[in-house]
Amino acid sequence: MWLMRRAGWAVLAGWLWVTLVPSLPARALNVPPLSGRVVDLAHVLPPATTTQLSETLQAHETKTSNQVAVLIVPSLEDEPLFDFSHRVATTWKLGAKGTDNGVLLLIAIKERTIRLEVGYGLEGVLTDARSAQIIRNDIAPKFRAGDVPGGVTAGVLAVLHTIEGTYQAPEPPPAFHSKGEVIANTIFAVILGLGIGLFFSRAHRVVGPVVGGGLSFLVAPWVVPALIAGAVSLVLISLMGGMGNAMGGGRRSRSGPFDDTWFSSRHGGWGSGGLGESFGGSGGFSGGGGDFGGGGASGDW
Repeated sequence: MWLMRRAGWAVLAGWLWVTLVPSLPARALNVPPLSGRVVDLAHVLPPATTTQLSETLQAHETKTSNQVAVLIVPSLEDEPLFDFSHRVATTWKLGAKGTDNGVLLLIAIKERTIRLEVGYGLEGVLTDARSAQIIRNDIAPKFRAGDVPGGVTAGVLAVLHTIEGTYQAPEPPPAFHSKGEVIANTIFAVILGLGIGLFFSRAHRVVGPVVGGGLSFLVAPWVVPALIAGAVSLVLISLMGGMGNAMGGGRRSRSGPFDDTWFSSRHGGWGSGGLGESFGGSGGFSGGGGDFGGGGASGDW
């Protein structure tokens, strides 16, 4: 009886552990002290980069009163990016009270995530869309290439230039297509144009090659492969169409799905259309009482 009672308590304790412990809130990640305009807890920035960024941010604040800060953490420790970012921004109180002109660039190395937290007063110029564009086009590509200092610098400059109205989106890298990919796409374009062209050739021996060659030209990649595909399709359709007519005794059936007259150019039936330590952080830096409402954007790399 005593053993059964102890077994029952053990089962109850196990059930409580399984059902209640997972539902307990996880310990929130501590907000680090605002020890400078660049707080690098992950130690991914060279001292020279941190010093340069701090000086740039200080100069911008002196000129515009906007407070922009960078926080790089090793990990979020399972805390949601948005929750931690908003908690850091509101704890640091970036921006002036009443003006709310603060911005936080948060980077979590382990999770490979980025967040731009924008104060109320700057949401009109540093919009959610522009914040997302900065993360996607200015920061993430350099992070993917292993250049974290370059990505942080590019992100900071993009934020400052956006606020100042001088932002220019970076030029997209040229698309790269392997030789095998180009050849495969060109062959596909020829086959597609050949099939469609022969179909139309049943209705008109001139329209078929033109349609097939034009379709191959439009589908093939780049200009030169497109010209080759179009010419090959045009010639093959003309030859195969002529052979078909010869084998058919020179008589073209008018019982097909199209009528010759509808495709006649005379009647116009066929038309074309168109990451609590900072390197080189300036002493005495603190938030000015600004507030944040969740504006900004998040991304990863």
